This record gives sequence, C-alpha cells and structure tokens, in this order.
Amino acid sequence: QVQLVESGGGLVQPGGSLRLSCTASVSIFGKYTVAWYRQGPGKQRELVARIPAGGMANYPDSVKGRFSISRDNAKKMVTLQMNDLKREDTAVYYCTLQSGPYDYWGQGTQVTVSS
Repeated sequence: QVQLVESGGGLVQPGGSLRLSCTASVSIFGKYTVAWYRQGPGKQRELVARIPAGGMANYPDSVKGRFSISRDNAKKMVTLQMNDLKREDTAVYYCTLQSGPYDYWGQGTQVTVSS
C-alpha cells in the first residue's frame, strides 16, 4: 500500500516562508509525476506546483516566483519551498504522485498565513 507522508505545515505571518516535505513509500519514485495541490476554506482544490518525471517544474500564476518544487528520487521525497506567503495561501496542502492509472494522495498538511 502506497503511503505519502507530508510534514512542515504550520502558522506563519504574511511575508514569511515555509517548507513542506513529502516522502513516499513507492518502489520506483522516479517514474511518477509529483505535485502539490491545495484547498483553501470555501475554495476548490487547485494545483500549486508539479514536476513530471524527467521534466521541468511548472506553476500557476498565483504562486509563480514565490513557490519552488523539487524532487529527490533517491530519497523518494518532494519538497515545496514557499516564500513571501500571503493570507490567500492559507489552505490544506496535499502531496500527490501520478503515473498512468495510479494516483496517490497524502493526508494533507495545514498551512495558515495570519498575523
């Protein structure tokens, strides 16, 4: 059974930074597209950042220049560095792995941006 374990969420002031991490219990981590999604209060779930297997990272305009996703295939880990956080970044953040019909999600970690 595949498990994704996220960590690093918490409370941060506007303008601050947080780093989220996610480790996966899969045999071949490198073949997966890894991504972070988020769902804010009263909002739909949205993509935050994605790295395809062997590809380039991509981001929506809402976080471009502030968030950075990276992956370490040897450690089976994906991280999300979030800088210059805004109140509207408040959400539950989910780590995902996708490959063909396989689509795995973590349990989510809360990020709250508030003064």
